[in-house]
Amino acid sequence: MSRLLIAARLVVALLLGLVAAWPALAHKPSDSYLTVQLANGKISGQWDVALRDLDYAIGLDADGDGEITWGEVRAKHGDISAYALARLAVQGDGADCALRAGDQQVDQHTDGAYTVIHFTIDCPKPPARLRMSYRLFADLDPQHRGLLRLEAAGLSRTAIFSPQAADQTFELQSASRWHQFLDYGTEGVWHIWQGYDHILFLLSLLLPAVLIWIDRRWQPAQRFHEAFVDVLKIVTSFTLAHSITLSLATLGFVSLPSRLVESTIAASVVLAALNNVFPVFHGRRWMVAFCFGLIHGFGFASVLVDLGLPQGTLALALVGFNLGVECGQLAIVAAFLPVAFALRRTALYQRGVFWLGSLLIAVIAGIWFAERAFNFKVLPF
Repeated sequence: MSRLLIAARLVVALLLGLVAAWPALAHKPSDSYLTVQLANGKISGQWDVALRDLDYAIGLDADGDGEITWGEVRAKHGDISAYALARLAVQGDGADCALRAGDQQVDQHTDGAYTVIHFTIDCPKPPARLRMSYRLFADLDPQHRGLLRLEAAGLSRTAIFSPQAADQTFELQSASRWHQFLDYGTEGVWHIWQGYDHILFLLSLLLPAVLIWIDRRWQPAQRFHEAFVDVLKIVTSFTLAHSITLSLATLGFVSLPSRLVESTIAASVVLAALNNVFPVFHGRRWMVAFCFGLIHGFGFASVLVDLGLPQGTLALALVGFNLGVECGQLAIVAAFLPVAFALRRTALYQRGVFWLGSLLIAVIAGIWFAERAFNFKVLPF
């Protein structure tokens, strides 16, 4: 039996096994968008929460017809605000602050309709330090995130709430452009580290870096310098490409549908991984990195736009986020390359890590592609 046939059967078997399990695992991870503004000693907020998530949590579709109407949402305004605000706690300088709900609206985001909750935060006195505890959907969706934009002292700061970072403290009086730069840089680092699709795409390109395609087979590279130069070309190409589209999309010059972008990113991971098993671009992987890096840049941009861009210091935020992405990417390379080079001659690396690892990456990314293209959920990440 040929190696190609064995690989094809393995991929199909894994795909069927995962797809068979999808009804028990299906759920859609979500984000909410939280804006808090401090002005003239008063604190106000706006919270955009997806109606589909609220329907799952408290039930909005009263007649069960699968459609959530404005009347059904309006009838639940009290329940919506009570449910959401009960899961957000705020302290100013250590003292509890009261959250009071205001009016509600409905707005459209790229992934559907959201309720917009306006509220005020009443603290005993204007705070110099704000502590926020975020628990929305913590018991229903472990992948849910709260994207915060905090506006104080004329500057915007950002943060992402998750189960691992549910409690965060912000120094309001020390807000500065340097803090803003670091905030966006930090979010760039975390985005690449938590972006499994970006990580697997990068790994798919890095796995062959310690090997050389000779006589129609992969053989160990003789010198570390060869592997390092190969990685340098790949990382530089990927960085240049996604920096171009990240900037264009963030500045509003180019816009693509999020489903198209995310599906194409998943497809890029499949192709990059399969290229290791059935090499086509074995000597020009930097070209693959550049071409698909253009698409990944749109994925980076969607996160940056969701975080909220401070118009007064747009360039600063853009540069900070992009440098954060690069730092996160270089950390992955620095951890991977020395270990891979040391193991490159072993069967563990050549057959386990490289060959089977590439097939596994292709299977996972294939599931992502189906999820994103056809809007269902299998994998919990």
